[in-house]
Amino acid sequence: MARNVRISALGPASFVADKASGYDGIARQAIRHWDGWIDKVLPETPDLIVLHEACDRPSNLSEAEKREYYHARGLTVLEHMRAIAKREGVNIAFSSDQPGEDGRLRNRTSFIGRNGEICGFYNKNHLVWEENTEYGILFGKDAPVVQMDFGTVAGVTCFDLNFDELREKYEKSRPELLVFCSMYHGGFVQQHWAYSCRSWFVGAVCSLPCTVISPVGEIVARSTNYFPYVNHTINLDYAVAHLDYNWDKLDALRSKYKSGVTVRDPGLLGSVLITSECSVPAAEMVKEFEIELLDDYMARSLKHRHAPGKMEE
Repeated sequence: MARNVRISALGPASFVADKASGYDGIARQAIRHWDGWIDKVLPETPDLIVLHEACDRPSNLSEAEKREYYHARGLTVLEHMRAIAKREGVNIAFSSDQPGEDGRLRNRTSFIGRNGEICGFYNKNHLVWEENTEYGILFGKDAPVVQMDFGTVAGVTCFDLNFDELREKYEKSRPELLVFCSMYHGGFVQQHWAYSCRSWFVGAVCSLPCTVISPVGEIVARSTNYFPYVNHTINLDYAVAHLDYNWDKLDALRSKYKSGVTVRDPGLLGSVLITSECSVPAAEMVKEFEIELLDDYMARSLKHRHAPGKMEE
């Protein structure tokens, strides 16, 4: 059945700090900065708000000042975001350089639930050099899939997008939504991640277009030069199928369920996104019409190739 999730991704420019107010004052400035931007998307009644990478870090601090700011700021901004989540009944993906349990910094995306609880977090696996050598941030090692009230999410942060090591972990664990918090956009690589992981993808990128991408790699929404945020509803009740051997089955599926199902063809790919718009789950529709899913088709093709006598010697 339809599992619609309203997402808001925000990518405004980083704020410029008034250093005269001290580090505690800069933390308060970060809070005011984000209160203003979050207020712009709250009328959309989002289920999830995604903020860009290191969102409470001002743009005009030196390396030494950043380290001092992180120490003085502590968890002040995170706690404020938790309070917003509880007050508004919204999930928030909050990206910030935060201390881990050992007191050392991580570039962390905290997934905050509607009651203000921390449902889980992702520590950036692939730091750029300076994050480690200048800021003292430790590399993350895990790729958790976090359960939110609307479905499963997984984190991707900036430089991570360049590394197959992390992507291949998510190809196996299959989160329903990849949450990308970044200073770097990545271009078409965003679409590659969405398609290869068969996941929805939301990107909140500082000063660059924010995107929502479907599990077949199609950009379905993006922010503009006038508005550095995007609001879009996605449906997490979906399946991905190749067109081969499924043409007639997909026609029959549409004939029966009519507006109760959507079969979205992004073009040129040979794969389509099936989403349920009614009370029958997409998985049941696929089973009913014996539609072969993309992963099963590819696995069957590889098995046939490697069968005895099928490959040249």
